[in-house]
Amino acid sequence: MKLKNYVRLEFWSLPENVAWARTCAAALVAQLDCTLEELEEVKLVVSEAVTNCIIHGYENQRDGRIVVELALYEERVLEVAVIDYGRGIEDLEKAMQAGYSSDPERTGMGFVFMRSFTDHLEVDSAPGKGTKVKMVRDFGQRDRQALA
Repeated sequence: MKLKNYVRLEFWSLPENVAWARTCAAALVAQLDCTLEELEEVKLVVSEAVTNCIIHGYENQRDGRIVVELALYEERVLEVAVIDYGRGIEDLEKAMQAGYSSDPERTGMGFVFMRSFTDHLEVDSAPGKGTKVKMVRDFGQRDRQALA
């Protein structure tokens, strides 16, 4: 795939930065010919991933570092990586289950939404070292299917 654009954002684990990350992702994806619904889905998965970093990775501590990398490819593919250096996930299999949350006040649907609105989801985590969530959304898939 040929890289069209790339953005790397780094910010503190402040709840107000969730909206900022969503807006930046939307601005990049707006370069594609995608529907408003698709744009909202990208904003949702970025929000969920960043919120997970703040709540679970850093347990609402406001001085954690979060990195969001957005890569846009000529083939209309978006790759998103959201990285924290917080506490990590002890039981990844359990964390991926619908309804599970380490915070009893949360719904435990973050990974479910991320999986539902992307074509590929990969989570790499180590206790005490942090978590990297990588998501891929292929907007060009429908174009290639129409040509086939």
